[in-house]
Amino acid sequence: MQFMGYNPTENDYKFWLVVNPSTWLIPTLFAVLVTAILIHVLAYSLPGQAYRAKPAVEAAAPAVEAAPAAAPAN
Repeated sequence: MQFMGYNPTENDYKFWLVVNPSTWLIPTLFAVLVTAILIHVLAYSLPGQAYRAKPAVEAAAPAVEAAPAAAPAN
């Protein structure tokens, strides 16, 4: 596989010649964790996007019906 003359299967190892994983792996993972937490805090702070309990719907008061008019006496 090549992309614009770059063959990643042959050249990706060079990254590890510059970045020593024994030094940078934990700080990198910590930075990813902090980023993920911040994104989730932002997403959950948006209105309507959090798993918050919705306010309980109050039971509606029963409708009061007018009593039927008494039949006229004959």
